[in-house]
Amino acid sequence: MNTAIAMRTDTDPQADLALLGLMQLVSPALPIGAFAWSQGLESAFELGWVNNEQELGEWIEGVLEDGLSRCELPLLNRLQTAWAEGDAQAVAHWNQWLHATRETAELVDEDTRLGAALLTLLKSLDLAPSSNLLPATPGYVTLFAWAAHKRHVPVRQTMLGFAWSWLENQLAVACKALPLGHTAAQRLTEQLRPQLVVAVDEALARTDEELGPILPGLALASALHETQYSRLFRS
Repeated sequence: MNTAIAMRTDTDPQADLALLGLMQLVSPALPIGAFAWSQGLESAFELGWVNNEQELGEWIEGVLEDGLSRCELPLLNRLQTAWAEGDAQAVAHWNQWLHATRETAELVDEDTRLGAALLTLLKSLDLAPSSNLLPATPGYVTLFAWAAHKRHVPVRQTMLGFAWSWLENQLAVACKALPLGHTAAQRLTEQLRPQLVVAVDEALARTDEELGPILPGLALASALHETQYSRLFRS
């Protein structure tokens, strides 16, 4: 018998529950309405900036590198650590920092509405943070970090799960609005999956001074989407 390929059968119930909790948190079935937003992608289609599978892959990879790896992902690291330490001041600081990086009314509205919806859900599950730790107008990323902390999810897995959920959402937008076939979406998933790992590695290495999205194109697309005549997604 080749022991090098033997499968491990030992179990860690807490790790299993943490993984299941993360899967619940990133599931499209989570009733917070994330499917209703395109983060400027619908406008990029309308403007002719993204027209096919290859261009969509390039757009998503660019947003991942210049956006998530510099903003949401490193903030998840900082916020989950702050929640674990019960540091309400740090939670409030990074929550406000995130609000300040949202460059359009649409992006602000998405963050606050998803945050409010997730907080409502957490309350219904008796999982919400205590009021003395909760910042004013907690955003989606802030509460995602709390839920992951509450579920005992390791920070790296929290970041990977968030990135995976974001990628799935962007591909779902393309399937509805480009349109992009589901097989093409799976090809892009295979292509971009390794980039999620790279983005998490980069996010974990970034100092506070290196944070902040560099996404002028996405900001313009989001701003133009607010007045786009025909829309499938919220603005």
